[in-house]
Amino acid sequence: MNTPILVTGGTGNIGSHVLRRLRASGQDIRVLSRHPRANEPGIEHVLGDTVAGTGLAAALDGVDTVLHLAGGAKGDDIAARHLADAARAAGTGHLILISVVGAEAMPIGYFRAKARAEGALAGSGVPWTVLRAAQLHDFVWPVVRMLARMPLVPVPGGLRFEPVHVEEVAARLTELALGEPAGRVADLVGPEVLDVQKLLEGHWEVFGHRHPRLPIRIPGAIGRAYRNGENLAAPGAQRGRLGWREFLAEQAAAAHRGTVREQHRTA
Repeated sequence: MNTPILVTGGTGNIGSHVLRRLRASGQDIRVLSRHPRANEPGIEHVLGDTVAGTGLAAALDGVDTVLHLAGGAKGDDIAARHLADAARAAGTGHLILISVVGAEAMPIGYFRAKARAEGALAGSGVPWTVLRAAQLHDFVWPVVRMLARMPLVPVPGGLRFEPVHVEEVAARLTELALGEPAGRVADLVGPEVLDVQKLLEGHWEVFGHRHPRLPIRIPGAIGRAYRNGENLAAPGAQRGRLGWREFLAEQAAAAHRGTVREQHRTA
């Protein structure tokens, strides 16, 4: 039995990978969730809501490290402030946040909320660590897949990404959770800078069905920010090894396994 690490967002995509890695290291975990869930060996589920600020004192009782992975389209800054306040009151020793590359630069509400969330940790008085990561392959994938299937594919010029594999983000977060507070650590991004054209080419190479393209331009401040690369990591970022084509190969293999299972089921 060891002091549990409190994880918010433990049932999400990144969170589920982090939980598996923490358990493999022998770490006990407490997961904050808005809905009741059954406990598992080494994993305790407790009720609470970071945006509403409910259940946090009880969740933090006996906890020294908090890994804040919960996030959404709105309220990330509010959630971080509530959690930071509760962590300070509880005497928590380490508060870790996953943020997004370009948080302070991109003129988009989600990015700005992440920047405010970072500020909530930095000003909380609780020892802290912030990891900024690029968008996951899993985030880019459904957008590219939708575009690739259109009869005439719109291709925004200047829109570039550094997508990173979820397993590499989970591995880094696990390392940080088991380590000492480090402040703002190096950004974590994928091995490549890819524009929409390259993302589409990779998809078509793996899945076929190539379609004509229509170049378009994203207007306004958001378009300028993307064309200026404000969403890209600065020099010194940590780059993962698993690129877009490796991710697409995983998706193709998973689709094949699903097809084989369905064939066996209906045979």
